[in-house]
Amino acid sequence: MMDTAHGHFEAHPEPRILERSEHPVSRRDIDPRVLKVLYRLIAAGHVAYLVGGGVRDLMMGRRPKDFDVATSAHPQQVRDLFRNSRLIGRRFRLIHVFFGPHNIEVATFRRRAEDVAEPEDPLIRHDNTFGSPEEDAFRRDFTINSLFYSPRTFHVIDYTGGVADLEARLIRTIGDPEVRMREDPVRMLRAVRFAAKLGFEIEPATRAAIERHREDLLKASVPRVVEEIYRALGIAAAARAFELMHELVLLDLLLPPLARFLRAGDGPVLESATGRNLAAMGRRISAGMEPSHSLVLACLFADLCMRGMPHGEPLDLLAELRLRGFARGDTERMRLVLEALPHLLAPSRRTRRLIHRPYFDEARAVFEIVAPACGGDPVALASFLNDPEAWLDARSLEQRRAEPLEPRPGGGGRRRRRGRRGGRSRHRRRGRAAAQALDTPPIGDARPPREGERAAEARHADATERAETPEPLDEPVDFRDRSERPRG
Repeated sequence: MMDTAHGHFEAHPEPRILERSEHPVSRRDIDPRVLKVLYRLIAAGHVAYLVGGGVRDLMMGRRPKDFDVATSAHPQQVRDLFRNSRLIGRRFRLIHVFFGPHNIEVATFRRRAEDVAEPEDPLIRHDNTFGSPEEDAFRRDFTINSLFYSPRTFHVIDYTGGVADLEARLIRTIGDPEVRMREDPVRMLRAVRFAAKLGFEIEPATRAAIERHREDLLKASVPRVVEEIYRALGIAAAARAFELMHELVLLDLLLPPLARFLRAGDGPVLESATGRNLAAMGRRISAGMEPSHSLVLACLFADLCMRGMPHGEPLDLLAELRLRGFARGDTERMRLVLEALPHLLAPSRRTRRLIHRPYFDEARAVFEIVAPACGGDPVALASFLNDPEAWLDARSLEQRRAEPLEPRPGGGGRRRRRGRRGGRSRHRRRGRAAAQALDTPPIGDARPPREGERAAEARHADATERAETPEPLDEPVDFRDRSERPRG
């Protein structure tokens, strides 16, 4: 039973305890470093459980990405037990126990705060109140994430019905979904991510609460919303998460230009080029690729950038994303990747220069992902990258062979190439300039003219001056032959 005036549970049924023979969780599947943390807390007299998504994944036979620990020990007590640890967090204090680059998160059991905000502003603001394991389970968001595993008794402890929802493959909030979604609107995106990742359905009441209160996402912390978008679309089931965000009309709030672009298309969103691009990206993630934020954005907006907004609507995509809280570094990298795509679709000499850019590997990965949807040929690009010069020469030869032949006035054959403007060809001009340069001695090699050379130059100048200066006409000109003129 839930006391809606205070937002917390007054009474709960007895938890469901699964014995070791009733569940598949084994210590062999748990990171030895996590077990070391758990057993040290237990040896110090504290209660310590493996909690959250790690237990959920182990119950489903999946390999957890990380493990979280919850304990009755307060943060400073945990800090005193582990020298290789540090306190983090402002809203609530957590401990990170670090083993080299690997961190294990340890949190103290908490309960939902009693001083819940007013109905017009129900966002959680005070949730750092310590509590019991039961209270900690009921403050979590979804039933499937509230399972505890005890390494001391090997029991799986279920306070909220999470085991039943795992079996039914449902995403269900703990308590009233109307209240839980308004407390933390980011839970809407988390519900989408878990449903897509696990292949579950969102329970009807939870789905109705998301649709009713989706506007509250605009009140949530912008960095948390952006991070959850990346987490929802950066998984193997990215296409399914994208489809759910479209169905629940969350894209209209988070990425309005993309929502308008999709509505202008025909057919289901999964069959659109954007849906196929995300599905191809998801297959690569399944094969082990870890997508960067810029790669996710590039796959998400590749079709929009290549085709443009419907009806010629102007769009400054970078400004729009910056307005929505996306980091400048991610959006600028996305821009460079998308600007490189046309040069990968049709390799050229500029493509050869792109090879040395720091973002080329990411641009090539995006090209190979979106190629089926945009008509690209990864095989041709691979051939080009193997030997760019040979590939360009071969393509140039094919283009010349494909040119139509025009008959010449004097007979057949290929049309002669038109000469350059200016009369002489470039090569002839270059040849004459080179000859003049060779005839002219360098400045440093100049020598004074010799005596004979001076005399010859003087005679030449005098003859030229006489030839160019006309004589005065004192007598009329006689045009008769010299032999006929009178002597004397």
